[in-house]
Amino acid sequence: MPEKIFNKLSWKVAGEAGHGILNAGLQMFAKSCLRGGLYVFATAEYPSLIRGGHNHLDVRVEDKQIFSHVKDLTILVALDKNSVDKHVKKLVPNGGVIYDSNTVKIDKDYIERNDIFAYPVPLFDLAGEAGSKIVRNTVAMGATFALTDFDIELLNGVLKTTFSKKGDDVVNINIKAAKLGYDYIKKNFDTDKFPFKLRKTEQNSKRLFMSGNEAATAGAVSGGCKFLAAYPMTPATSIMTNMASQERNFNVVVKHTEDEIAAINMAVGANYAGVRSMTCTSGGGFALMTEGLGLAAQTETPVVIAVAQRPGPGTGMATHSGQGDLKFVLNASTDEFPRIVMAPGTVEDCFFMMAEAFNVAEKYQMPVIFLTDKYLGESYCSIPYFDRLQRTAYHRGPYPGRRTACLQQAVMSTTNTASSARRKKTGLRCTTRGSEKWRKHQKK
Repeated sequence: MPEKIFNKLSWKVAGEAGHGILNAGLQMFAKSCLRGGLYVFATAEYPSLIRGGHNHLDVRVEDKQIFSHVKDLTILVALDKNSVDKHVKKLVPNGGVIYDSNTVKIDKDYIERNDIFAYPVPLFDLAGEAGSKIVRNTVAMGATFALTDFDIELLNGVLKTTFSKKGDDVVNINIKAAKLGYDYIKKNFDTDKFPFKLRKTEQNSKRLFMSGNEAATAGAVSGGCKFLAAYPMTPATSIMTNMASQERNFNVVVKHTEDEIAAINMAVGANYAGVRSMTCTSGGGFALMTEGLGLAAQTETPVVIAVAQRPGPGTGMATHSGQGDLKFVLNASTDEFPRIVMAPGTVEDCFFMMAEAFNVAEKYQMPVIFLTDKYLGESYCSIPYFDRLQRTAYHRGPYPGRRTACLQQAVMSTTNTASSARRKKTGLRCTTRGSEKWRKHQKK
């Protein structure tokens, strides 16, 4: 019997789009491990398709902080035969593959490996027994917990949190499905032979679990961003969607523009009016923004542009990660002008550097390009709580409000004499509408 290896696991779930790959990996398995005091790193691969295709998600689990996934696998959860064909060779010796025996009609000879364990589980049948065919990913989670001897109560707690808004019936169906998968593995296989085990640690389990793009969004809010204009382009889209989800919480306006040209011009215009603003895109979209970037430089208008890199000229490999746009962003637009490029390396960097990007842009009155990539932006990582969750201190540059002086003058000239005199008395002539001084005045 092989020697037991604790808290060192590389787990992959794979299948077609619509099989609940992300939900199983991120919402169930990764968060359960996080609650058990373990460190987690998760990354997903998906095709350039609206629907269908082969999706897979890797979750690496250890008892120390980690920053990437690894090539080799210890457990593969295959929801279709294609997943077995593509990934079974990546299993380490004594690794295990859990597959749906209802849909994957293979035997051990088909796998052509004698150094791994095969665990056929009737996921569809057990899901139907639980009350819904669509919860077979939850059955697979229960089977994983049984194989690794991990505390299933951690999974039950995550299921209650995840599905609480959908009602008790949905919660109970998922908990039952997890137990059926757990019991099936324990009853039909000798799990002691499987060497890779998980167990809870005494480490502080209160950590953040977020992607680079989520951290960048939080950093933008912390840095005072109040307007984001963007056209969706993978892998920068989630910055826009995450910001949109926080509009009401942080008084932010998110504009889905008709194209990238409109996005950069709106962001520059908003900054010219005194509102901290940004846009986000990938290489192909940034190519359309180059003239707007030059406009920001020519008018000395601060603006933050998040560029999430992906490979292939002409956006030829849309859903993979790349780092080939550095020279492009350094030299984009006609003629020469100074610009600042900030490139984060970790999820924490995404938060702090994005927040600082807004201060630097206003301090030096120039564009700041926040250069990230698909792998960092869309991978999830468990990290310690940021040491400053409070709003980052603002640095409004040497001439706060100078760009709004003519605008405010034009606005006040259209008002009546009493209102104009009142603004002059309160000192709001050159103050941005929506600024702290304006809000204090409004409360009076």
